[in-house]
Amino acid sequence: MAVVAAGAILWRKEKGELKVLMIHRVRYNDWSWPKGKLDKGERVAEAAVRELREETGLKVSLGAKLHVSQYQLSNGSKKIVHYWAAKVSDAALRKQNFVPDDEVGSFEWLSVSEAKKRMTYKHDNEPLKELIRLDDSNELETRPVIVLRHAKATPREQWSKGEATRPLLPAGAVQAVALTNVLAAYGPKLVVTSAWKRCLDTVLPFISKHKVKLVERSQLSELGANNGPQRTHKLIHNIVLSNKATVICSHRPALPTIMETLAEYGSKSVRKELDALEPLKPGEFYVLHLAQSKGKRRAKIVGIESSED
Repeated sequence: MAVVAAGAILWRKEKGELKVLMIHRVRYNDWSWPKGKLDKGERVAEAAVRELREETGLKVSLGAKLHVSQYQLSNGSKKIVHYWAAKVSDAALRKQNFVPDDEVGSFEWLSVSEAKKRMTYKHDNEPLKELIRLDDSNELETRPVIVLRHAKATPREQWSKGEATRPLLPAGAVQAVALTNVLAAYGPKLVVTSAWKRCLDTVLPFISKHKVKLVERSQLSELGANNGPQRTHKLIHNIVLSNKATVICSHRPALPTIMETLAEYGSKSVRKELDALEPLKPGEFYVLHLAQSKGKRRAKIVGIESSED
């Protein structure tokens, strides 16, 4: 069985120069990107954020996914490591609480050229190459738009009190709680949701735990998207133009309209990738990483990932 781990290349700009953080592991006397194995029941995105905090003392949110490394360990088993880009703000640096231990003895902020010389393992160059590509394209700084389908709900045929009040199943309530940390890994600051009960109950555990702003919109309900798809289109465009990291929670019948609108911010290849995505199951989501729109520059999708990746 493969060992699965998650981490990130932490980056910041110093006087316009890209700097990346590398850690020195005492046990192996090596220099590498911060990462670590998943805890039981943990998803890769939440594991990445947890490991970054444990190994560097920095609280960050995940940006675009960079690479999935696969290589053999000395014992013959395979290791799979998921890497993201993660910007470190000045505020995060001020709050950094790094304590050296037997695993991570120190860290250094390095230029790209210095990092290439310092890295111990050749496979660590693959995520760095993608980070450099995004930076060269002015697409490294991103924010997420997360499209979430509500968790498992009571079947329609078992509920006679109207679609707006149809609740989650107990299994759906468990899904909603499980979403709290994995959504938080991407740092959303706003949740825009259908006001129907099964959507609200899906996002409320996340809202409650992380104190994120909640906005209810009828355009995201099944009825609203069916009767006025142009209003749903306009809402999604407004969300993108707001430049805010956002979760959009809606229903299966409304998702095609939402995804078609978001696809307008992608290149031809990105639109093709979006078209090929499997329909979301209850409690699943897609993360679209959009490069920031600046001045007259239009927001652009530069990465897509699934809750099941």
